[in-house]
Amino acid sequence: MTVIIILFFIICPIAGYLFYKRVRRKATPAVVIGEFIFIGLFILSAGLFGLGWLFNGDDYYDAIDPVDGGYTPFASRHLPTLLVFFVLAVFGLIKLWYKGRALPPLLFSLFVVFVIIGIPISIAVIIQTSTNTEQSGEAFLFALLPFSYIVTAVVVLTKIVIPEADTANTKSYRNKFLNYLNQKLARTGRQPLLIFAVLIPVFAIIVAVLMLFGQDANSITKVFTETTTWTFSQKTHPPFLGHNGHYLCTVAVCGTPAIVKPLRLGKRHGHEIIVNRQLLIANAFEELIQEHSPRLHKVMRGFYDKYGYPLSRKITTAKASNAVYILMKPLEYFFLMVLYLCSAKPEEKINKQYAI
Repeated sequence: MTVIIILFFIICPIAGYLFYKRVRRKATPAVVIGEFIFIGLFILSAGLFGLGWLFNGDDYYDAIDPVDGGYTPFASRHLPTLLVFFVLAVFGLIKLWYKGRALPPLLFSLFVVFVIIGIPISIAVIIQTSTNTEQSGEAFLFALLPFSYIVTAVVVLTKIVIPEADTANTKSYRNKFLNYLNQKLARTGRQPLLIFAVLIPVFAIIVAVLMLFGQDANSITKVFTETTTWTFSQKTHPPFLGHNGHYLCTVAVCGTPAIVKPLRLGKRHGHEIIVNRQLLIANAFEELIQEHSPRLHKVMRGFYDKYGYPLSRKITTAKASNAVYILMKPLEYFFLMVLYLCSAKPEEKINKQYAI
């Protein structure tokens, strides 16, 4: 992770400088420095956003190991809607910054609408990623990009769009209707209500086009709500895979229910897991060894941590889980026999494992 961040700190300013050289050649030194900083930080925040997604990319219906990552704050099913709106917003931002004075009034107003739509969406992203009920280590990585967008959008709208709106009405089209629209839209600097009225039909048209490609009419809200552990999340996730405990946790979750016989939900390290009797017996046996022979338990635990966790990562299918369950049956009976020989209340010890 550190290496990736260092690379972004090196590459992003270089990319920003090259982009600046390509599109702006007649600016004052102050403008050069300002745009250099804005471009570099924007690209860097985009890279960090991707890095956050790398660690939080699973949908709410997937069973995951929290050690390997977390759940995504954006539902994959509805993600294209969010991406389209954000890409259009950034595209409009670039066009206004680069060619604000030269744009025809219709395009000028359309790009302003794209930029304005991007602001509430960015605010929603910041709120969505501000809290996570399970982990918060990488949450700030998601907030940097929408925050950078909002700052950049406000700067562009105040420094470029508003002063240049009046100059746009010098453009004209041969078509009378288009020319009429241009003249109306060109005066949006003095008529802010008009441009906000344009937001609704533009938004509706984009949503309609996205529906043709399989998105829902309310995908822009579902992309936040059909998630788990984040601010707007309305879904619950399966119990976490207990890879750092018994690999039998994985067996209980992934195995065929008729074979591995899951019993109930349990709690381990603050997370809900699915438990079966084999897992309960194995954990009760470990507890018994820890109580009567801490040294032996330390040796056993070290052996398990070395070989059990790698094994759990290879159990990725129901067939593998079923096979491990069957192979563990002789050990399960051995553990049970020891518990009945050495514990006054073996069933009570078994049933209290992973109790909620």
